[in-house]
Amino acid sequence: MALRRRAHPPAGPDAGTVLRLAVLLQAGLAPAAAWHHLAVSGDDAAATVSARITAGDDAASAVAAQGTGWKDVAAAWRIAESVGAPLADSLRGIAEALDDSDRSRAEVRVALAEPAGTAKLMSWLPLVAVGLGAALGFDTLRTLVATPAGIVCALAGIALIVLAHRWSAVLVRRADPDGAVAGIGADLLAIALSGGVSIERAQRIVDAAGADEPDAETRGILALSRSAGVPAAELLRAGAALARHRARTDGRLRAARLSSRLLVPLGVCTLPAFLLLGVAPMLLSVLSATPLTL
Repeated sequence: MALRRRAHPPAGPDAGTVLRLAVLLQAGLAPAAAWHHLAVSGDDAAATVSARITAGDDAASAVAAQGTGWKDVAAAWRIAESVGAPLADSLRGIAEALDDSDRSRAEVRVALAEPAGTAKLMSWLPLVAVGLGAALGFDTLRTLVATPAGIVCALAGIALIVLAHRWSAVLVRRADPDGAVAGIGADLLAIALSGGVSIERAQRIVDAAGADEPDAETRGILALSRSAGVPAAELLRAGAALARHRARTDGRLRAARLSSRLLVPLGVCTLPAFLLLGVAPMLLSVLSATPLTL
């Protein structure tokens, strides 16, 4: 039985799209023209945004309408416009954050591939045992479907295979990274502060732009900035980069732990299923073929 991986979250913004947009804006193109040129180049997301802008939406709303993941790009756009921060530089920073997050998720999923593949391979072991018994000359198939003891073994073995499959799938799903971009809240707040506003006003602007509430680490950085009397923007960018590094490290640790955790359903379910579907029918077929003597 194949081990099904969970469906990945809906595709978020492509870092390349955001970076190319930033370059076009930095070259002096208006937002509508920049999106149009990206759309002409074959970018599907840009085509949708460009169509919405042509229909009368403002650029930030058109970006936000793209769905999951794009809200951070739209928030950065709104924040930069609100405080007068350079839009191209702001989007370039968001593109770097998206690229870093994408590479981190890719690394984690590569690390998860080996233990998940091993679990998938081992899930076939009990079914292989049935064929192995038949190949060795034992009447295992008839024993499993035509004798009371064999039927019990078959039902129990199949139930254990299903349980092992679902158990392993849950473990893999928990280890799989989600689509969130670590540290993005700190990046958005840094954009707001780069416009020269106070921390309190920057927080209100970020909230109004639809961004998530700052986490405990971001609040700690702001408190440090106030107490030390130093600009918070660079501290926030450094904190965001550190958050993404931690997310990458945590993902690798989850992948490493998954290898050992997948041994639990293997020992509790898969190996007993192997005995029930492979070894037990062979023994039953031998016993049924051996005449009883007094």
